[in-house]
Amino acid sequence: MITMTFSARPAAFLVGAAFALTSLAACSTPAGTPTSPGASTPGAAQTEQLSVAVAFYPFQFVAERVGGDLVTVENLTAPGAEPHDLELAPQQVALLSSADLVVFQEGFQPAVDAALAQANAQRTVDAASFLKLIPATVDDGHGHGEEAGHDEDGDHDEEAHEDEHEEGGLDPHTWLDPTNLATVAEHVRDALIDARPEAAETLKVNTDLLLNDLGVLDGEFKAGLANCQIHAFITSHAAFGYLAHRYDLEQVGIRGVEPDVEPTAARIAEVHEIAKAEGVTTIFFETLVSPVVSESIAGDLGLKTDVLDPLEGLTPESRGNDYLEVMRSNLASLRTANQCG
Repeated sequence: MITMTFSARPAAFLVGAAFALTSLAACSTPAGTPTSPGASTPGAAQTEQLSVAVAFYPFQFVAERVGGDLVTVENLTAPGAEPHDLELAPQQVALLSSADLVVFQEGFQPAVDAALAQANAQRTVDAASFLKLIPATVDDGHGHGEEAGHDEDGDHDEEAHEDEHEEGGLDPHTWLDPTNLATVAEHVRDALIDARPEAAETLKVNTDLLLNDLGVLDGEFKAGLANCQIHAFITSHAAFGYLAHRYDLEQVGIRGVEPDVEPTAARIAEVHEIAKAEGVTTIFFETLVSPVVSESIAGDLGLKTDVLDPLEGLTPESRGNDYLEVMRSNLASLRTANQCG
């Protein structure tokens, strides 16, 4: 122990010494560190935001809501781009290794899957690893399959049959069931807590608020689609299987789950017949896919057209500023088209 002894000095000297000691103390405190009594310097100094890379828009919505001010989120899919066809720039590939968390869904975007196979990602949330994926079909549901694939004489129509079952595999559009997105939010919360344990309470509160919002949305869809005069809805591509399953509707996709695969003449003829049989009033199209085929079918049958948004990305034309708003717009469109009471 070193003991320092001060002899009596003039008052001016004492004031100067006090000023010097105060300045020294200030210089030894890191910028931005609280200086109140009892403040913990090591914990308080950790203020850098966590970096989160997300594959496409719905996961951006979740990461921003769960992480709040604690995160910076970079969406690998540019606004207005079709996420199915994503190609990554070199800096985006590098981001997958440097980010604190990557949120994606294996099987939806091959470029992301391939890059992550080579990246040394610190943490990942893969929605496909914990959500139950459903089969991908152009028709979802209630009886059209028995009639599809046969011509007027009852003989097998190979072209129609192949078109109906062209997808095989699994439908990747999990986020169109709000309860699935709630599950994603819980996994994102846990991953961010792993990265920043001292922020656990904030992350839990943020997540609970989001889960409440998604629960309210789910309730609105259940109530809003409970009593519909028309059960089927026809959309430009088969992205709405999860929504149809959740709310007991029948999806009829002009195309399959790949929006850039043009439908065959046999498929268009089949959609005509389904629309007539089901009393469909509206042919739906979406913001990221050309409406030409939907408009053509609607014109042939004298039907209306409207937007049903699969929420793969937001654009200035989107009917809402976030997931919740666009989903509510989808609900309003379905209620009108399907004559729901």
